[in-house]
Amino acid sequence: MTETNPRAHILIIEDDLPVAAALKRLLDETYDVECVGTAEEGIARARTSDFDAVVTDLQLPGAQGLDVITTLRPERPHLPIILMTGHHTTDIAIEAIKAGAYDYLLKPITDPGEFLGMVEKAVASHARTAKPGTATHNRMSDDTIIGRSRPMQRVLKQIGRVAARPLTVLIRGETGTGKELVARAIYRYSERFQQPFVIVNCVAIPDTLLESELFGHEAGAFTGAQGRRVGKFEQATKGTIFLDEIGDMSLTTQAKLLRVLQEQTIQRVGGHETLSIDVRVLAATHRDLEEAVQQRKFREDLYYRLNDAVIHLPSLRERREDIPELVQHFLARRPVEPGVARPTITHEALRVLQYRSWPGNVRELKNAVRKSALLAHGYPIDPDIIRRALEQPSLPQPEASLYLQAYVGELLERAEVEGQTKVQAELTEWAERELYSQAIRLAEGDQTKVCTWLGVSRPTVRERLIHYGLHPAREKMLVS
Repeated sequence: MTETNPRAHILIIEDDLPVAAALKRLLDETYDVECVGTAEEGIARARTSDFDAVVTDLQLPGAQGLDVITTLRPERPHLPIILMTGHHTTDIAIEAIKAGAYDYLLKPITDPGEFLGMVEKAVASHARTAKPGTATHNRMSDDTIIGRSRPMQRVLKQIGRVAARPLTVLIRGETGTGKELVARAIYRYSERFQQPFVIVNCVAIPDTLLESELFGHEAGAFTGAQGRRVGKFEQATKGTIFLDEIGDMSLTTQAKLLRVLQEQTIQRVGGHETLSIDVRVLAATHRDLEEAVQQRKFREDLYYRLNDAVIHLPSLRERREDIPELVQHFLARRPVEPGVARPTITHEALRVLQYRSWPGNVRELKNAVRKSALLAHGYPIDPDIIRRALEQPSLPQPEASLYLQAYVGELLERAEVEGQTKVQAELTEWAERELYSQAIRLAEGDQTKVCTWLGVSRPTVRERLIHYGLHPAREKMLVS
């Protein structure tokens, strides 16, 4: 058996001498430790000596800690590099893991045990010649994921690990936790970044139209299909498609999606031609898919196909320490009215927010901050303003109302991020499409009943049914 050195060799790159000395004292009992003060020195030493792990600060004189990773990774692919940073940003966290960092720590290091455990795992990883990822270029974005808490740090690390790999990713979490934001981050750090990113909300589109929305249709496929329509999968060619709330998809559409994932082909509705596609699929759901599989509401084979890579988003209740940073982020992004000071918030008001249950998670918090800023009108937000903003209607809301709230929130967030200006038209069309879809189905295809119920003329009903591709005979068949 080959004899191994009982004391591993650790390189610390840290320009703050007291911090470097403290880290060396922590490691000296177990490891042989060498300290240098710049990235250039560290890179030079790593090239000439056999280290078992490197611990580097992000902020260094001249070159940065990320430069250490991107420089050494191609040359020493088995060398674990731990990045330390006191200047936390989402992009640094994701980019560090994606660039090949073994792990990273936030400074100041308050838990020596965590640091020692991380170094021990890195050394063990080096002994097994594990291979971290490959280097890539920085990509910055305005879609910032906020969170220094441990649960969110785990999420950021997972994004870094899956972004560059050609995996189908399932994002799970309660409504309002930010699943679309995670999907955007995966896309942004993937090799498909310059290609299309297409979002499909499976809840917002009636099931009778979802198949056509996803795969497109040929002319004459159904009443009103006067021409060929290119579906979302074709629109996302070479890029990424994000299927939000996939747990609400019908079993029939699930079967067709499974075929797409397995064969990378689609067929338009009413067509016979099989089209090859090159699309990465990201999906999200707030539902308990395991229970849905048991109740035969979700296909088991699709469930296992989606479980290649899973990211679990924590609820806001599990990351309360992130609430002050989230609040400051939302306040900073609010447009300032002329003559009105940018709102601030008191420590007492922040404590009120931190101890609330937040069933609507980050989306609910964002809405509360928006209301509070309006009520404050430039004055500091205090606990009384917070309580007024959080006042809830006395009657419980039905599930459909919650879905509508969620969809409206998504549209407004997308408008804020992407600058869209047709939110009202999009929401109106969605509501009208759902209204006519349910009405013709309940009437079992009887357009006269629909005219009476909706208070509109028969030509209007026919025109709307044709516009939305709702064939009365087909709707009657669906309810039989």
